[in-house]
Parts: sequence; structure tokens; C-alpha cells
Amino acid sequence: MPQHFDLKDPQLESRIYGARTVIAICIVVVLLGIVLARYYTLQITEYETYSTESERNRVQLQPLPPKRGLIYDRNGELLADNRPTYILSVVRERVEDLEATVAELQALLPVSERDLEIFRKKLNRSRPYDSVPLRLRLTEEERARLAVNRHRLPGVVVEAQLMRHYPHGDLFSHAVGYVSRINEQEVLELDETNYRGTLHVGKVGVEKFYEDTLHGEVGYQNVESNAHGRVLRVLERYAPKPGKDLKLHLDSRVQRAAIDALGDRRGAVVAIDPLTGGVLALVSTPGFDTNLFVNGISTANYSALRDSPDVPLYNRAVQGTYPPGSTIKPFMAMAGLASGLVTPESTVPDPGWYKLPGDSRKYRDWILRIRGTGHAPHVAMKMAIAESCDVYFYDLARRLTIDGMHEYLYPFGFGRRTGIDTTNERNGILPSTQWKRGALGVAWYPGETISAGIGQGYMLASPLQLAVATSVMASKGKRIVPRLVMSVDGESLVIPDHDPLLAPPENWDAVYDGMREVVHGKRGTAKALAAGIEYEMAGKTGTVQVIGIAQNAVYNEDEVDERHRHHGLFIAFAPLEAPTIAVAIIVENGGGSSAASPIARAVIDTWLDMEPG
Repeated sequence: MPQHFDLKDPQLESRIYGARTVIAICIVVVLLGIVLARYYTLQITEYETYSTESERNRVQLQPLPPKRGLIYDRNGELLADNRPTYILSVVRERVEDLEATVAELQALLPVSERDLEIFRKKLNRSRPYDSVPLRLRLTEEERARLAVNRHRLPGVVVEAQLMRHYPHGDLFSHAVGYVSRINEQEVLELDETNYRGTLHVGKVGVEKFYEDTLHGEVGYQNVESNAHGRVLRVLERYAPKPGKDLKLHLDSRVQRAAIDALGDRRGAVVAIDPLTGGVLALVSTPGFDTNLFVNGISTANYSALRDSPDVPLYNRAVQGTYPPGSTIKPFMAMAGLASGLVTPESTVPDPGWYKLPGDSRKYRDWILRIRGTGHAPHVAMKMAIAESCDVYFYDLARRLTIDGMHEYLYPFGFGRRTGIDTTNERNGILPSTQWKRGALGVAWYPGETISAGIGQGYMLASPLQLAVATSVMASKGKRIVPRLVMSVDGESLVIPDHDPLLAPPENWDAVYDGMREVVHGKRGTAKALAAGIEYEMAGKTGTVQVIGIAQNAVYNEDEVDERHRHHGLFIAFAPLEAPTIAVAIIVENGGGSSAASPIARAVIDTWLDMEPG
């Protein structure tokens, strides 16, 4: 068979080639157009955006937290310090897999569940490229471990920062207070800009009250970093403004003397300089180690403090309110003199009990159980104060009325906050007919006036209020708002005051005579304090019932549970001629004033031993 051969068709091939060329050119043109459009977008339309992003990857604005101000006592002893420490932080934007990185960090060093919880909360609130703390207070070994593995941990940084430290632990726990980590509520309340990079804020006491003064102002720095977040150089720096240092009126030696004298008993001591209003000691026992709170207290430690029956977190000095008991009697005497109802020579019959006119109930004097009769057939003011005669003050209270007592005792500072520069102060209660109707919705009864006359019933005062009232007595009417802080960065603070409490000199002298006899008289209720004393002290004892006692029942302390025993109180000032210290003490369930009065002697002795001359 003949064979057939296909001949080339040059024209067809030319057409096909031309078409392919056109298509290829079109594709190239389209692709080039896309590249040009994208180039235009990057370089023209979105230049600022991508330039900023690029710069952010290379240059970061980092906050520089300020150094917190230091706190000193009146003698320059450091009470609150800053110590350098290292913090493990994570920059989320530089971490490819956050969960994997956190897991790897947990394998390298201990990270508690609480640390993780706080980290995740801060992570949600953080700004882009902010470093978020995961672990505080790294040890040298932990830092070395992280340094060795740094190449495997992009976005993980170890930063140096100053951390609060309290050298005295629990000695000033309720006076100075403490700082702790900023919580969610505080994030909403604090100035976000000024607290960038700051981990802690004052929680209670002086640390909280003077937070704005102690904190300072945040600084910033622009730094250039590589792709792993490592800082290559600092481009620009604005130094932070450190917080101001505080010098307190508190004296470490007086504070320590008060705590040593209280021992392991529950109670409070407040000492004030009546000349300046400066608080020399503010003690509440038991206390607690404030360093436990700085980086977030553990659940176990917090539960132990919270659930303790001794309530160590409760500041008894300013939050605790107690019936003042017989410590109210010198102020009642001043009220009687000011009202003209009594004179220093006026006497009251004292059979050991008192009856209201037309009432058969007997209000017993404490001496009745001991002597079977009263202090004397007739009792005047000096003996009434020195021997704490209840009958005298029952009668004076009835004549003053509860509203008269309110009028004359209020200027001494009872029934209201003193205005001290710390947190959580309570008002106390100075009852009146209006107060009872407003608070309880019922009328006032005459028998309640009798109880109030010896500092019982509805009347409540804090140890701080008692100390302030004693300071007013010691200064013969000078009313200064108590202050913990003496100066800020060496500049003395002006202490606010109130109009003086005016009274004739003979009125002050009459009450002074009675208070002197409490300590130095043969039958004074605190005469044991006078042994070996080298100065004259004015004082007043007080005993407060914790549980009710029936009309004819006998109180036997040995048969009463320890927490149901009487509270012991004592107020005092010294030296009598020119007082420089006024104190108020309460010992909870101490059994009586004999538990409190030796503490006053220890505190005053310590203070006077320090005074020049």
C-alpha cells in the first residue's frame, strides 16, 4: 500500500505561536499589574501603617516604673525598703505558641497556679508588645537555667525591678501597712498611664493612704530590638520620677516596747505626743508578716490568717471599738465641772450601790463585792477618780443626762473619726437620744444613762480615740488631728487642728489631781505602777464586761472561758508637770485593768528614757 505523509502547515503554526505569545504577554502584564498594584498599596496607600508596624517590630516604647518612696521612723530607722529582684515576663507578640512556651517554662522552673491565673488576667489587659510578668523573685539558679535555654524561648525576658521589703516583718504591720499586686478592681481605678510597668500598689495603712506620694511618676524609653525581642540599644530615655520618702512620728523603740509588753495577748496600744499630735506607737496584736503579701500571699498562709480566732488582720487600734469602761470617768468629771453640776469638793453618798429615783433596781459599785460597802460615806471628785467610784459617776450621769454627756464628751473626740492619716478608721459610738432613735428606732431609757456614765452600754471607742482624748486632757484642751507622717522628702507636714477645748485651769487641775492619785495615791487603782518610778504619771484604769452578769450573781474569773473574761484598759500621760506622751491600752480578755497598766509604764519609761535631759 502506498504510504501517506503529513506536510507542515507554516501558517497554522504561526497562528498558534502568535496566540500563545499574546496569552503569555497578557499573563505577564496581569502579573506585573498585580505586583505594581501591591507595590503601590505598600509604598503609597498603606505606607504609614506598614512603616509603623515595621518600626514597632524594631523599636519599642517601654515603661520604666518609678522607684517607690522609702518609709523611715522618727529616728531614721528604715521601715519599708526596696530590694532588687528579677522577674520572668513574656511578650505575647513575640511568642509563636504561647501555651507551648508556658509549658516549657513550667518544666524549667516552678510556676504556681496562682501565678498562672494572675498572668492570664494581666495578659488580657496588656497592650501590644508589653511584657507580662509570669514569675516574681527569680533565684540565681532559675535565672541561669533560663539563660541557658534562652535561644529556645523567643519572647521570654528576665527583667530587673525593685520590690518592696519590710525589714521589721510584723512590728509595724498595722501602722505602715503593705503593698501587694494590683488587682482587677484597682486596674480600673488607677491611672493606667502612670501605673504602666508597676506591679504593686498600697493596700492598707500608710502605704495606701500616701499611695500618690510614695508611687512617683512612670518613665519611658525607646529601644531597638532584634527579631527575638532582645534589646540592642536604647534610642531615647525619659527617666521615671521616684516616689517621695516618708518620715514617720513612730518610734521603733516605743513600738517594740509596746509589743514586748503585750506579749502573746490580744490587744492594742496607741501613744501620742500631745504637743505635736504625732503618733509615737500604733500597735495591734497579734500582727502578721507584711512581706507575705508583697508578691501575693499563698492560699495556705492567707487562710491561716483569715481563719485565726485571734484575727491578726484586724487593726484593733483604729478598727476595734470597745466600751471605754472607767477610762471615761476623767472626761465625765470635766463634763460635770463644765456644766456646773459639781465642784471638786462636791460629794455623793456611797453605800456601794446607786438607785434611780422611783426605781428599786440597784446599780452596784465594783467595790461592793470586795468590801461589802462603798468607797467612803461621802465621795468627792478626787477620790472618785483615784478609786474609780462608780456611784459618783452614776449620779453625775443621771444629772448630766445622756444628751448632756454627748455635748461635753464630743469635743474630746468620742463618737467620730479622729482623721488620722491611715485606713479603715471607725467612728465608735457616743450615744444620745437622737442616736438611739435613728439607729435603733426606740426611745432612750434612764437606766441606759447610768451605764453610759461608767463607759458601758452603747458607748464604744477605739484605742486611738481614747489616746486622742487623753492627749487633749494632757495638753489641757489642745486638739490636734493625730498624724503618723512627720515629713515628706524632708519637708515637715502641717498638722491640722481644731479649736481648743476651753476650760478654767482649776478644772484641769482638779481632774489631774484625781488621775495622779490613780498611780501615786495609797488607794489608787494603779498604785502598783508607782514602784521605782522616777516621774509622776496621771492615769485611769478601766475594766469592761464582755458577758452580762445577773443582778446578784458573782463574777468568778477562773470559771469563765478566757475569751469571755473582762477587757483591761488603761489611759495615762506623763510627766505630769509637762506631758510629752499620752497612751491608751486595751488587753482583750485580760481580766481587768491590771493587765493593761504595766504596758503603759513600759511604753512611757521607754519614751522618757529617750528624751534629751
